[in-house]
Amino acid sequence: MNVSADFGVWVAALLTLFIFSFLYKDNPLYKFAEHLFVGVSAAYYVVLNFWTVIYTNLWQPLVRAFGGGLEGGPFAASQGDYRGWFILPGLLGLLLFTRLFSKIDWISRWSLAVIIGVYAGLKTTGFAQGDLVAQIAASLQPLWIPGNLAGSIDAILFTVGLIASLLFFFFSREHKGALGAASRLGVIFLMVSFGAGYGYTVMSRISLLIGRFQFLLENWLGIR
Repeated sequence: MNVSADFGVWVAALLTLFIFSFLYKDNPLYKFAEHLFVGVSAAYYVVLNFWTVIYTNLWQPLVRAFGGGLEGGPFAASQGDYRGWFILPGLLGLLLFTRLFSKIDWISRWSLAVIIGVYAGLKTTGFAQGDLVAQIAASLQPLWIPGNLAGSIDAILFTVGLIASLLFFFFSREHKGALGAASRLGVIFLMVSFGAGYGYTVMSRISLLIGRFQFLLENWLGIR
């Protein structure tokens, strides 16, 4: 046993133990660690977004534009450069802070409307290509693969599960007869899928827990 003399290791170890103390009951030590984690995380992401988003994508282009780097003024479309118009999203961003003042907080709705509309428009095609089209392409596979019995069985089970799961969400007819049997089979496939996803999530969380125990035993207490 060789306890670490590193101050940072001691801080991390104590905060880890403070979080583990919640297993006993809610207490001030756990609340201190929780509030510290939330505060540090919020501050970190504020600084990160300032330097990677606001400074890089807004401030620097505006400085170049209004510093005389464009012919015909900052709003000229010289060689396809529209950096001068970046002042508009900058102003919309500033309008978000009117939420802090009750008398003019309605102005922030303009910025929120633009953000939600632009985000929805950009992400619709992205999600369609990344999720919908990719899933449809993955479902178009041969049912029989010559020389590969396991692959053929897997393809057949996949196709049966896909069709049965889709029929479960077909509500235009009452689930009776063949449709009812197929929908019940779809429920089985869905439950297996949800169970596998939940099990994967639990395993990933257990891996994080094991990592913290390894940190406490090896890095902090020096037990190898």
